[in-house]
Amino acid sequence: MHKREGVTRTTRGHSGPMSPEYTEVIELAQALIRRPSRAGIDDYGPVLAALEDWLGARDLPYRRLYDDEGLPVALLVEVAGGRPGPWWALDACVDTAPYGDEGAWSFPPDCGDVVDGWLRGRGAADSKLAAAMFCRIAAQLHARAGDLRGGLAVLLDVDEHTGGFGGARAYLADTAAVRPAGVMIGYPGPDEVVVGGRGLWRATIAVHATSGHSGSSRRAVGAVSRAARLVQFLDKAELPGPEGEFPLPPKLTVTSCHGGDGFSVVPDLCELGIDIRTTPAFDADAADALIRRAVAELDALLPAPRPTAITPMASWPPYRLTEDQQPAAALLEAAAREGLTVRAKTAGPSNIGNLLAAEGIPATAGFGVRYEGLHGRDERACLADLPKVHAVYEQAVLHLLTDSSAPP
Repeated sequence: MHKREGVTRTTRGHSGPMSPEYTEVIELAQALIRRPSRAGIDDYGPVLAALEDWLGARDLPYRRLYDDEGLPVALLVEVAGGRPGPWWALDACVDTAPYGDEGAWSFPPDCGDVVDGWLRGRGAADSKLAAAMFCRIAAQLHARAGDLRGGLAVLLDVDEHTGGFGGARAYLADTAAVRPAGVMIGYPGPDEVVVGGRGLWRATIAVHATSGHSGSSRRAVGAVSRAARLVQFLDKAELPGPEGEFPLPPKLTVTSCHGGDGFSVVPDLCELGIDIRTTPAFDADAADALIRRAVAELDALLPAPRPTAITPMASWPPYRLTEDQQPAAALLEAAAREGLTVRAKTAGPSNIGNLLAAEGIPATAGFGVRYEGLHGRDERACLADLPKVHAVYEQAVLHLLTDSSAPP
């Protein structure tokens, strides 16, 4: 990896020899970085317009997708083949994490410059370079669409970093779109293809008590103290280890605790946030049962005027593709043909793959260029990796769209 310190040369192009098609990818990625699209902060209009200009100049069919409130959440590019077959999808987000402390960056977060072979700026790694690369692949395939089976959809999401995944949801709900047989998500990192992930079960817990004055002689267990006892129960809860072919164990985390207002009042309510990462051996039903047992134990030990209330907030299933299942097989085989050593990985954090798994759609994620500063300061992406990563995705998509022996 190159060090950031001492870098003084700044260019608007790329460094080193690069064929015109990769120059085109880099220039589009630069244009996207120079249009800030921080999730929940910036207007997505400019970054979507930059994509629309590029796609329109190449006569690629695309349209905007909207959420229930009429707000744009994605662009969808659709390249229909000339022969029957399943559709496949490439997905990359063009919204980004926030900048954080801009004073800690050694270059402007929206510079989009290339220095010593690294594309710099927020979104360079996650995932504007991948979005530009997928647009280029769509343009290549559009030129030979008559030879393809099924079709290719490219989803360019502007509601990913919110955690709402509105673009993916709008795509799946769009009755005009063909449901994909599988999806490849363009997160960065050249060493792994994510073929699975733990699921999640999330809930808020309302812990009640009798309110009172903190200086009163009456001894009352307040809601915060009751919640603290519940956290102790949860910290001691026994969870199973990895089982079978799923390599990760479940994990329980208390992620928030809110209660009380001031010093003189014993609070009557404290709310906890619970995040449980689930596995095939410990699913959402098991997570729900564990929390209910802990709550019942609390209410029996420290009774309160109202029972402790559990409000489930979200649930996604765990998933794992086998390495011979599409689209994982096509991506791993294409990487091997390019001489890359890429391992299949099951991820601990959840991603859009879990959302797709809940819909019965297999997905891969996490194969792309080397990167630094993801969601942190000085985000940048290594352009030396672009030709091989581009070739891997291009070969994988071509295999899926031309080989009749590659069923979903």
